[in-house]
Amino acid sequence: MKQRVDLTSGPIYPALLLFALPTLGSSVLQSANGSIDAIWVGHLLGENALAATTNGNLVMFLLTAFVFGFGMASTILIGQAIGRRDLHGAKEVVGTAIGTFAPLAVVIAVIGWFLAPHLLAVLGTGPEITPLARAFLRVTFLAMPAILMQTMLMMALRGAGDALTPLIFMAVAVVLDVVLNPLFILGTGPFPAMGIGGSAFAMAVANYASLIAMLCYIYLRKHPLRLMGEDLRLLRPAPHILSLMLSKGLPIGLQMVVVSSAMLTMMTLVNREGVDTTAAFGATQQLWTYVQMPAMALGAAVSAMAAQNIGAGRWERVSRITRAGIVLNFLLTGGLVAALMLADHYALILFLGSDSPAIEIGQHIARLASWGFVAFGITMVLFGTVRANGQVIWPLIILAISLYPVRLGVAVGLRDLLGVDALWLSFPVAMVATMLMSGALYLHGGWRRTNDLAQLEEADAAEVAPQLSVTTEAGPPTSPRNPSLPPAREARAGE
Repeated sequence: MKQRVDLTSGPIYPALLLFALPTLGSSVLQSANGSIDAIWVGHLLGENALAATTNGNLVMFLLTAFVFGFGMASTILIGQAIGRRDLHGAKEVVGTAIGTFAPLAVVIAVIGWFLAPHLLAVLGTGPEITPLARAFLRVTFLAMPAILMQTMLMMALRGAGDALTPLIFMAVAVVLDVVLNPLFILGTGPFPAMGIGGSAFAMAVANYASLIAMLCYIYLRKHPLRLMGEDLRLLRPAPHILSLMLSKGLPIGLQMVVVSSAMLTMMTLVNREGVDTTAAFGATQQLWTYVQMPAMALGAAVSAMAAQNIGAGRWERVSRITRAGIVLNFLLTGGLVAALMLADHYALILFLGSDSPAIEIGQHIARLASWGFVAFGITMVLFGTVRANGQVIWPLIILAISLYPVRLGVAVGLRDLLGVDALWLSFPVAMVATMLMSGALYLHGGWRRTNDLAQLEEADAAEVAPQLSVTTEAGPPTSPRNPSLPPAREARAGE
């Protein structure tokens, strides 16, 4: 099995699609896992237990979003290192990421266990479900080291062009979690009956088992990013790499927080419209989760491919990768939106039941707003490209503008004119605004000339400069910032 794909040569469309599909598969598995776990808890323990899991899932999402930012930063750094054929530099990023976040994840787990009751109070958890929520949240914190490290490691592998290994072990975690949930909840056979804590414990066992299996697989298959022998010293975080990961990862993580907070604000507006409207919106949200997955997967794939090509100095391919991502987004996301429009009634029945009055409301919401996800997909591709060269601040600013002044401005400002439809139209309006601003950033933002990531290359070059004097076949010395380009050509590549 080929573990790493060279994304700097060959046809772009097949490579991009084959890289995006495993990432899409991982996202589908994660969402399906959450849905199946909710079904187990709801059917076996009742509505109060299901409500109690919401608190733990919210905390887990926020922590995962935080680590996702640093994982995305490592994807970019590893991708650029692989693109310039610097395997040692890629391993340095892996070592710094693991050496920094493994101890941090353990500290989070310990502190979270003791602070769980206080977190529930901050979240305003109802007294009738607080004992259940506390039991679930505490065990969830025990699972966090495995979840966070698995997230970080999977994103590092994608940066090296390996999207299949993360999919394999995401599937292992999901299957184990789904199978173990009822066993630990009810205490079937040799398993203890743990109630709601059993659901979180099943998640912990599944993710620790998957993480251990993935590490064994990486070493047995001799994956290029494995650390062994003298490489183990790289687990001591390198200050220049850690600084880059913090400066790039924090804004990406904050983007997740901005999106979440904006959605919570919108939910307060939706809740005012009554139970049927809230139920319809909730069901539509479930459908939108799947509609947006191809766009997210394509964005991640474009970012990984663009990073490798930027590292290799192949800027002409970066533009072609971006165009390919936009075309594939039209086909995949556009196709899903069209399918939803044709089958919205049947899709909503899955969540609302065949006789629910919320179905008609949900159909109306979907028809007004779902088309905006095509624009959302274009944004994900453009953001993926500019992030590949280290530009993370402007995407954060653009998201903040589109989700607050734009979306909330339409939802609140046009309420008297459009009625409740102002809420639903605010979603595609915000998505189109984000697409236009991201297009302006891509075309005129100067992200090609950024040299933030050059810090990593310069630091690596400083380590080997006394030992090496590299020349190309044509004669001129290569640039220490990009060994694939002569200095003059490197300067022009960013123009």
